[in-house]
Amino acid sequence: MRERLLGKKAAVTGASSGIGRASALNLAREGADVALIARNRERLEETAEMVRKLGRKAVVIEADITDAEAVKKAVETSIDELGGLDIFHCNAGIYLRCPVKDLRMDQIRKLMEVDFFGCLNCVYAVLPYFLEKGSGHIVTTCSMDGKKGVPPDAAYVSAKFAMNGFFQVMRQELRGTGVNVSVIYPSRMDTPQIKHIDCPGITPKGNPDMVGKAVVKAVVKKKGEMMVPWFSCKLLVLAEAISYRFSEWLIRVNRLEGVENGKEGINEAK
Repeated sequence: MRERLLGKKAAVTGASSGIGRASALNLAREGADVALIARNRERLEETAEMVRKLGRKAVVIEADITDAEAVKKAVETSIDELGGLDIFHCNAGIYLRCPVKDLRMDQIRKLMEVDFFGCLNCVYAVLPYFLEKGSGHIVTTCSMDGKKGVPPDAAYVSAKFAMNGFFQVMRQELRGTGVNVSVIYPSRMDTPQIKHIDCPGITPKGNPDMVGKAVVKAVVKKKGEMMVPWFSCKLLVLAEAISYRFSEWLIRVNRLEGVENGKEGINEAK
């Protein structure tokens, strides 16, 4: 363990599984104590035990990110229990796979409420504290769906595009304040959330640990944006820059939408 974050205090939402758990463990390996925030206490306790085995302090906080007051209390508890806060990873979210023709407005609103407004509840709970002390780092898990929409994810894509735009502006506005902002853009990762999707061989599901490592790198090196994995994600972004027709042709011929396999995904944490 390199312990590049020794003495730092971090909080991670959606820490009960998937990317959130991977982020918490990577932050702990680098020396950070971690507040673990999610709705499922049992799975949070599992993550906490893993963090403690790494020799770091873990605080379990049961909270729903769509509840602004609960998020504020979670931030306050994190600060009290850890003795401060230096890093906040906005990661919790849900996923919905549904063609546009079949989408209901209540489903779209639900995605926005959790994935976008839930993320903003976290931002506005921790940002005043970071600004007051003149330091801190806010990281969010966006998605490559926030760079280029892939069918049949219209509702999810909408929330991620909104998140991408908001964080781009916030990063620019906070320049010089001591508060850093990073956006992580993962391709599909092997998490409970997309257990029901088989991905094509050209873009197989990645290990969530890749994203956990990217979170640490973003904080240590103050990276504004990181795509995971870099090459395939960058290729799609460059294709879109050349022509939307070209990028959408790549999506079609490579069947990047994946195939449902009949299994059940868990819509809680990435």
